[in-house]
Amino acid sequence: MNSSLLTNLINDYGYFGIALLLALENIFPPIPSEIILGFTGFLTISSNLDIFGSIIAATIGALIGALILYFFGKIISVDRLEQLLTGRLGKILHFKPADLERASSFFNRHGNSAVFFGRFVPVVRSLISIPAGMSNYSLGRFIFFSTLGTSIWNTALIFVGRMAGHAWPHVIKTIVAYGKIGLIVIIILFIVCYVVYKRKKE
Repeated sequence: MNSSLLTNLINDYGYFGIALLLALENIFPPIPSEIILGFTGFLTISSNLDIFGSIIAATIGALIGALILYFFGKIISVDRLEQLLTGRLGKILHFKPADLERASSFFNRHGNSAVFFGRFVPVVRSLISIPAGMSNYSLGRFIFFSTLGTSIWNTALIFVGRMAGHAWPHVIKTIVAYGKIGLIVIIILFIVCYVVYKRKKE
């Protein structure tokens, strides 16, 4: 899915488009949440989208996507899942068995922290939900830590897109290109943007 189609969906459908795209992003990792959220942030200064409404819509959408994979994990066996990931479905979803092993290992080592911090890591952000479902991890805790992690991620990128203005594509592209360094940049930019936003409100 190209970036122009993503931005057109948000332009045409507003909050519903944001929620839908974030739900799909959790299931189909090739859909870049950075672009969705960065453009959403920009729209909060150039359309009738509200920044807090956008954050809520994005978080609801991301949680729906995470829950779909969580319940998928509860009803499928490990062997069947590996067969699916090595077949056509794995190619369509761009998932590999190695990705699932990485997410499962991360979940088994860290539990609550894995569900929370996994929301900040591409691919793991999607796949962490499956081992959580397979292990019968508490649904209440899953919803709590998923919502907390995704809301922080969504808020940070929406604020970055808002503060970057028309330069949002370049800022987001830099963040995506530098991976983990980009994540640190997001956190720093979020803090700076939040301080600036609060001062403008005073």
